[in-house]
Amino acid sequence: MIQSSPPRFALLVFTALIMVWTALLALPFSSRSGEMTPFADALFTAVSAICVTGLSTVDMAVHWSFFGEIVILVGLQIGGIGVLTLASILGLTVTRRLGLRQRLLAASDTNPMRMGRGVSESQAVGLGEIGGLLAAVATSLLVIEVVLTALIMPSLMAAGYDFWHALWNSFYLAASAFTNTGFVPLVGGLEPFANDFYLLSVIAVGVFLGAIGFPVIFALYRYVIGGGWRAHKRLGLHTKLTLTTTLIFVVFGWLAITALEWNNARTLGAQDVGQTLFNAGYMSIMTRSGGLGIVDPADMNGSTLLVMDMLMFVGGGSASTAGGIKVTTIAVLFLAAYAEARGYQDMQAFDRRIPNEVLRVAISVLIWGATIVLVSTVTLMHMTGRSLDVVLFEVISAFGTCGLTTGLSAEVSDPGKYVLAATMWAGRVGTVTLAAAVAATSRSRLFRLPEERPIVG
Repeated sequence: MIQSSPPRFALLVFTALIMVWTALLALPFSSRSGEMTPFADALFTAVSAICVTGLSTVDMAVHWSFFGEIVILVGLQIGGIGVLTLASILGLTVTRRLGLRQRLLAASDTNPMRMGRGVSESQAVGLGEIGGLLAAVATSLLVIEVVLTALIMPSLMAAGYDFWHALWNSFYLAASAFTNTGFVPLVGGLEPFANDFYLLSVIAVGVFLGAIGFPVIFALYRYVIGGGWRAHKRLGLHTKLTLTTTLIFVVFGWLAITALEWNNARTLGAQDVGQTLFNAGYMSIMTRSGGLGIVDPADMNGSTLLVMDMLMFVGGGSASTAGGIKVTTIAVLFLAAYAEARGYQDMQAFDRRIPNEVLRVAISVLIWGATIVLVSTVTLMHMTGRSLDVVLFEVISAFGTCGLTTGLSAEVSDPGKYVLAATMWAGRVGTVTLAAAVAATSRSRLFRLPEERPIVG
């Protein structure tokens, strides 16, 4: 299975890790009270950690012991890197080399379309560059989280934390930000730091870097050391699409949240102009899949929740620590619509042609994601009796592994927790697995059926 279908192998390992983490978190010494954590809460937290979501049914700051926090922290690091990528990094560390099979294994984790037959090597990261990508993943994870930890520490120490507690909580926050998980180990969450623009800016940068994806970080690194602006053509199509679309969605979310919450006294309406603009921009970045919010979504207008639903559903970049259907997926769909409107035969972007099989995968991911959200929303609405805007927000936050919440996760019964946990699992591994399955089913035929066109539109 490892050789024939790495995505299926990753799915099984992913699920097995969730079961192991559930067992570890259910142990008595994982909680501060010394009592066993109920199975539903342990499972929900394990799924949320491994799927780097950040939703929780217990108070993360007071429920877990130091051992429990270590288990959660290790889980979100594994989930953020990716199972196959982590396995490849460990293999590279031990053997000091990567064979073809190991390269294909790692490549399929960063790009599920590699599983297709006859796949062109005109990829965002070529097979010859996989070793460099794995080194970039390990290096960026270590360097970025260490730098974020050092930058976060002064704010926590100024807030009264001693050195060791500030160090641990800073590293926890740094890992939570870069992996786009959204867990906060601090009592009261980030609310006491709502006016600390420095700390929030550091967290926002960490979330943004994690959301653009390791291939983009790798490409930017090569771009910087390869000649800067003079080497503009060195940036590939995937990098350009990811950065452009991400910035467009961040700016759109920033403007939309500012406009819709401007007069809402419960959220941004009671703040001055500068704080309103900053907090709106911060919340827009958090919809990339960060989840480290400072404004309670339960107090927001329904129109704002709908905008954030769209942003969370899109999520971050492919092969990143973020969730959602990914910005490149939505970019390809828009490019296809634009090409159709202009009468072009091919999709084009940045002087490159995008093949039709990419559109096929993008449509499949969109339909699969919408189906998951629809089924989960209907099920939870029936279970809880809550309104559509609240339930839909919670479901999309779970599917997009975002972690922003209206409080519904902590209120639902055990069956509701299982539904949300399944939504997180499907949102993290389902779309990738489906994309790989669709790509892998490409096969040639010796005949073609007669053509007939149905009426569309």
